[in-house]
Amino acid sequence: MVQHIKIDFVSDVACPWCIIGLKGLEEALSRTSDAVEADITFQPFELNPAMPAGGQNIVEHITQKYGITAEQSAANRAMIRSRGEGVGFTFRTSDESRIYNTFDAHRLLHWAKANGLQEALKLALFKAYFTDGGDVGDQEVLVAAAVSTGLDGEAAREVLETGRYAQDVRDAERLWQSRGINSVPAVVINERWLISGGQPAEVFEQALRSIAAQAEAGTEETAG
Repeated sequence: MVQHIKIDFVSDVACPWCIIGLKGLEEALSRTSDAVEADITFQPFELNPAMPAGGQNIVEHITQKYGITAEQSAANRAMIRSRGEGVGFTFRTSDESRIYNTFDAHRLLHWAKANGLQEALKLALFKAYFTDGGDVGDQEVLVAAAVSTGLDGEAAREVLETGRYAQDVRDAERLWQSRGINSVPAVVINERWLISGGQPAEVFEQALRSIAAQAEAGTEETAG
């Protein structure tokens, strides 16, 4: 019996490990389609909520925030590029890339959920930032990403200009922080199981099959 599961994917569009983890999860869900079907909701998490408009140079930001050298930062990016290639995603970040504020991106993702295109928009925003080098705090970049997924551009612009869903996003961020989520990606399954980090498909597959088996056993016990 195929088990229906609920997945809350807590992440930020400026987090490279989040796209790596998402690609791994997508592959795992494809492999386990005989056992599970999933409803994924993307929950907001801001790595840099105080980042001003225009952002900050990535090397400057990473070396200041994590206390590593520019050489270590470059090595980390090279490793992430390699992991991205392994899951079919292209990272083009360089020493000239910037870190941007993502709050408005999360507001747009909240809106996209009601339109059934949240995952498509999430992927479009990852591409806009990591592949195309776009400012995901810029309204025009966000509207273009929305349009690319089939969402209405004027409606997206209206969401951004009016500040709609700001409180919803802040409330969701506080909720997940109160549940102990302080790093991303965090994949929460059925509000019970947590898988942390940009895991490969094999890790997600093993967890999904185990959760499905437990759910099926519980169903059988109840029926019995």
